[in-house]
Amino acid sequence: MVSSVPSPPPVNRVGACDLSPIRGGRTGVRAGLLLAVAALATVPPPADARIVYRCVRDGTVSLSTAPEPGSKCEAKEIDDSAVQAPNLWGSMGVFSGTLYEREQDGKLVYGTRNLPGSRVYLKFTAVTPPGEPAHEGLGNVGAPQLRPFAAEFRAAAKATGVEDAWLRAIAHAESAFDADAVSDKGAQGVMQLMPDVVADYGVADPFDAKQSIQAGARHLRALLRRYGNDRTLALAAYNAGIGTVQRYGGVPPYAETQAYIAKVQALHARYREAMGFRTERPAQ
Repeated sequence: MVSSVPSPPPVNRVGACDLSPIRGGRTGVRAGLLLAVAALATVPPPADARIVYRCVRDGTVSLSTAPEPGSKCEAKEIDDSAVQAPNLWGSMGVFSGTLYEREQDGKLVYGTRNLPGSRVYLKFTAVTPPGEPAHEGLGNVGAPQLRPFAAEFRAAAKATGVEDAWLRAIAHAESAFDADAVSDKGAQGVMQLMPDVVADYGVADPFDAKQSIQAGARHLRALLRRYGNDRTLALAAYNAGIGTVQRYGGVPPYAETQAYIAKVQALHARYREAMGFRTERPAQ
């Protein structure tokens, strides 16, 4: 659902867009940004249907009334007489964005990506389904904690070949080493195992730190094997699920997942340094 800043229409919590007129907008504007869930209706359409482009670039999604230069765009036809437009964003939870106006090939174009020459047209809020089990994690970036469950992490690292420092960074981001932690997505324990992972690895008690760390390490080993030791993809799948990574062909465009990956990467560098590993740097 999308609402304009001057006077937002009621929020539709199932992720569709209310196409009623926007109060306080320009004359004849219906729904400001069908774009947030379908097609932008800032100008009267020439027919009973309109084309909206769903554009993807570097793992981010935008909607536009014309193909975006530099993005991979897919055309979607939207019935202009519909009371509600379909959700073209995907499962991204609730987020706010900006609709921009720009000139392209001699015509006015509207889109949600800030491209060169764009002008702010209006602000909107979109309500879409939550991003699978994706979550940012309960822990915050901070000083490494080497004492919690040290023996358990060493044992799991030795048994699976998954780096000790990486395991600890993930546990830090996931639960802040709280064995009793439960996320709003249903993840449990030190490694924040989802119920399907608990079942897959035969975990009797997900709140037992040793079992949680062992299962988390085994799951991460399997993910690393699946993705050719690509830690970024392994983290994305650990956070949002294998199916989500497959559907998007890489890291999904969920703010929670992207924040989670950045958090683990920052913590990993700190744990490596604290544990005496040589700090990794970009090649020159």
